[in-house]
Amino acid sequence: MVYLDYNATTPLAPTARASMLPHLDGGFGNPSSIHAAGRRARAAIDDARDSLADLLGVRSHEIIFTGGGTEACNLAVIGLARAHTPRGKHIITSAIEHHAVLHAFDYLKTYEGFEVTLLPVNVEGRVNPDDLAAALRDDTTLVSVMHANNETGVLQPIEELVSICAKRGVLFHTDAVQTMGKIPLRPQELGVSALSLAAHKFYGPMGVGALYVGSGIALMPTVHGGAHENTRRPGTENVAGIAGMASAATWATSHASETAARLSPLREELWQGIQAQCPSAIRNGNPDHCLPNTLNISFPGSDGESLLMGLDLEGVCVSSGSACMVGSIQPSHVLLGMGLPRDTAMATVRYSLGFHSTPADIQHAIRATQKVVSRQLPQ
Repeated sequence: MVYLDYNATTPLAPTARASMLPHLDGGFGNPSSIHAAGRRARAAIDDARDSLADLLGVRSHEIIFTGGGTEACNLAVIGLARAHTPRGKHIITSAIEHHAVLHAFDYLKTYEGFEVTLLPVNVEGRVNPDDLAAALRDDTTLVSVMHANNETGVLQPIEELVSICAKRGVLFHTDAVQTMGKIPLRPQELGVSALSLAAHKFYGPMGVGALYVGSGIALMPTVHGGAHENTRRPGTENVAGIAGMASAATWATSHASETAARLSPLREELWQGIQAQCPSAIRNGNPDHCLPNTLNISFPGSDGESLLMGLDLEGVCVSSGSACMVGSIQPSHVLLGMGLPRDTAMATVRYSLGFHSTPADIQHAIRATQKVVSRQLPQ
């Protein structure tokens, strides 16, 4: 099997597994308990928080552990928006955000009376800073634009966008779920107010994430029932998951530069090989402002679902640029937002490489893609 779906999830790093085992095999104390077993669990969380904070260049109390990237994004968007309603109820995001952000904005608009502005993107999938500047109002309180897109890998001009917001005193959240462990990530260098992470995207366990919120920034919890995470995220912490997350973050960031340097040429080899075999293929996104591991290709005239099934039968694990909903393939809102026709957006494959990807994997994927596409589009 050739696994090229690292943007969906990654295998667990051995060091992360080793960090989790003590809490799965005998170390079962509740971190809120005051006895020895509880204190050991609390110490593991504290150590993990310190480690993750150090990697990000932030302070430990600025890290909130969550149940994953979706919860981290929801807590950031809803928690920040609610906390700053005295100033206004206008919030801004981009049209290509992950649904963890878009649906949170929809909720605030539908049920809590917020006004939402969706920023467009250009054909390369990037937000124009001038569009953000024009959209800001006196009652704007929050902007959320992702660091890198999960489907195309396109990087947004976060520093420019943050600078525009800072001049107006507007909070800025970024969904950095896809960037941790792939490219350098320092919230304070980006200038963001809040930043979301998910462990399973950087070789950690599923079901655990984190949210950075800068010191002194008010945040309302989105769930209630305890004083955990300094009252910001109630609920007994996932000790094993948190320990694994911190260990995975350390492992991934220590390999990030080397891995990026190796994967970027492999990604280009994959594109060139597919392009040579399938001349009508279209590469989506800006290759100069993109994660080193991500390649999004449309095959006009093909059927997206058949492409995925065919590649799976050829032993290649990839994803579509579409979301599978209730058994039917829907066109990607990201690709539609970039101006692709609906049929082209439907006929799209995302290849995402990772630490274990090899040149042999790339060659297998090229051959498999040519074979599957040729069945639908005879040469």
